[in-house]
Amino acid sequence: MNFYSLNKKAPNVSFKEAVIKGIAPDRGLYFPEKIIPLTSDFFENIEDMSTIEIAHKAIRQFVSDDIDDDKLKTILEDVLNFDFPVVEINKNVGTLELFHGPTLAFKDVGAGFMARCLGHFSEGSKNEVTVLVATSGDTGGAVANGFLGVEGVKVVILYPTGKVSDIQEKQLTTLGKNITALEVDGTFDDCQTMVKTAFLDQDITSLKQLTSANSINVARWLPQLFYFLFAYKQAKSQGKEIVFSIPSGNFGNICAGIVAQQLGMPVKHFIAATNVNDVVPRFMNTKSYDPKPSIATISNAMDVGDPSNFIRIRHIYKDDFSTIEKNISSYAFTDEETKEAMLELYNDYNYIADPHGAVGYLGLKKYQETNPDTYGIFLETAHPVKFLDIVEDTIKENIDIPKKIIKQMNKKKKSIKISTYDELKDYLIG
Repeated sequence: MNFYSLNKKAPNVSFKEAVIKGIAPDRGLYFPEKIIPLTSDFFENIEDMSTIEIAHKAIRQFVSDDIDDDKLKTILEDVLNFDFPVVEINKNVGTLELFHGPTLAFKDVGAGFMARCLGHFSEGSKNEVTVLVATSGDTGGAVANGFLGVEGVKVVILYPTGKVSDIQEKQLTTLGKNITALEVDGTFDDCQTMVKTAFLDQDITSLKQLTSANSINVARWLPQLFYFLFAYKQAKSQGKEIVFSIPSGNFGNICAGIVAQQLGMPVKHFIAATNVNDVVPRFMNTKSYDPKPSIATISNAMDVGDPSNFIRIRHIYKDDFSTIEKNISSYAFTDEETKEAMLELYNDYNYIADPHGAVGYLGLKKYQETNPDTYGIFLETAHPVKFLDIVEDTIKENIDIPKKIIKQMNKKKKSIKISTYDELKDYLIG
């Protein structure tokens, strides 16, 4: 299967080329030329299938030209070696926990899958690939862990100084080896702009093979569709229409869920729950897409003022507003509302949520006010320990810190401070 640029001004490429390029030469995001629905048997018998079998059947059509079945199975076994439980909150609400991986964040699957694909593609090649990635929080740690020690791949991570949590910062600044952290004096949007500019800078690209590990990269984005299939397997027996509420920043995760829907997964509706960075909720109200500078919040992984993947969502639904509206609702919530939700989940249900999961819960609650006869699943995308101060200050309790986090917090931070694009360019060329 080939992939084309959504800007339609670049040649179609294979999966391998799309992964290595990251973004098309015309600055468009790559998209699969078709999405072939899975058989009805797949969904009827999904309870009898293993995690690896589900993932293999779901992703195979997109990658099989470049990765054979045996290699794909090995990659999936390496990446999907932890649990994805749906935890009951009440009879109409469950939360899909996506934080049981190595860096305690949902991005572990996409980052790990992409790292192994790139490692596979670079076998026997003398050309080093530089993975250039901007992070607003969890992407950096997941990418750093996923790519650590992968031969032929160098990783450069840009993150905004003072705008990621202490644990998140340690996860991307303490590994060394082939991982370098650049601490940017600015916002996540500044980091993302620098990355996008570098991809189009011929002074750099004539010397370096750059690729991205943000959710703009198809190998980071597509594996996230597994989550929704794993959740469907667990929730199918509820016998109700299923809705998903996804805390949304760059909109890669919800977009992957929509791909699962296109594969035939029975789902009634998606809720894109955001913090005050509300460009999509405003679009759903006004039909006008108006990016704006991002605002810092306690759910920092969603501090995105111009979500890259929303164009993919619009493309899937043929940019028809009535179809988008039928399938998606979007609501924005303040930090204060987020903290209230964290407290409600703890006091009423004895569940400790991180700020992103709490935003997902709020979106689900709002939707179910007018759609009560649904089974709602909100995504809990990061372990609450990654936002330790906020969580403990909110619920007024100390939470247990996993041993691997304690070990990482004791390591020495190593980062290079930059404030301009020219400094990034000098680093990459140097």
